[in-house]
Amino acid sequence: MTSIELIKSSLLKEHIVLKLSDNYKMRLTTKSRYGTRLIIDLAIYAKEYPVPLSDIAKRQNISLKYLEHLIKKLKDAGLIKSRRGPFGGHMLKKSPDKITVGDIVRTLEGTTAITDCAETEDKLCGVCNRAGDCLSRWVWIEASRAIFKRLDEITIGSLMSGKKKQIDEARQYREKLKKNKK
Repeated sequence: MTSIELIKSSLLKEHIVLKLSDNYKMRLTTKSRYGTRLIIDLAIYAKEYPVPLSDIAKRQNISLKYLEHLIKKLKDAGLIKSRRGPFGGHMLKKSPDKITVGDIVRTLEGTTAITDCAETEDKLCGVCNRAGDCLSRWVWIEASRAIFKRLDEITIGSLMSGKKKQIDEARQYREKLKKNKK
């Protein structure tokens, strides 16, 4: 039976876990969502000068400690550069048009698979007792490919240029959901 659980980890990050069975879980963490917000914030506010992480934390309402965890991974991946000192902070290392949401998610999640069994394309995944004859596994592999194909098409630059349109569409979608609940 499928259930959604909200879990808080020691780093105070929320995980939404879609349990497919005892062995399979689809993980969507706040790392990707907050990391994308962090990159967008830098694209807006750090065009000419570095921005302190504390300013981003205040604007985005994300804990500074959590952003420090994310910034290290994004910096190691070559998406962000940092400058120390009294006028230091962080900036994008690449143009917003060269950074995709797929880059951010891949960096912060450490995988492109949406389930444990889709981590590799080997015939035997070794995750469950159906390894080798599980036809549904290929669904998760194809879904992972489709998701990242689309995420790799969305650049931070395209989000910035269509910002008002994106916000309006999100508001319309939220209103539609509210009406459907009634």
